[in-house]
Amino acid sequence: MYRVNNAINTTFDAYISISQSRFEILALIYQETEISQSDLQKKVTIDKAAVARHLKQLEDNNIVLRRRKDGDNRMILVQLTDYGKEVIENSQKEKEQFAKGLLNNISDTEFNMLKKVLDQLNENVKQMKDNT
Repeated sequence: MYRVNNAINTTFDAYISISQSRFEILALIYQETEISQSDLQKKVTIDKAAVARHLKQLEDNNIVLRRRKDGDNRMILVQLTDYGKEVIENSQKEKEQFAKGLLNNISDTEFNMLKKVLDQLNENVKQMKDNT
């Protein structure tokens, strides 16, 4: 499982020309229109410092815009620029094409069986997490 996951992740990053972490960040911002940096950090699966680094680089590349909230200088709000919206929309299309290619030559029966196994693995992980 680890090898397959690693191969998929590496190929996905190259396929859509953006890392999964950045894709996750941009997708969340895209859904929210504008989100506080602290709320964004709570929603993603990467650490606070990494989110800040990604946002800095995305801002330098004119993909996101950060600003202080009026009346509360402690809060930083993040939103996509018009260019950033194009980037995430194109990346989402590339992600869909990647998923289609990944499932190429897998029958509906095989796909349903895979989904069932993955659902069970996910349930097992939840139970293991609850027991710790």
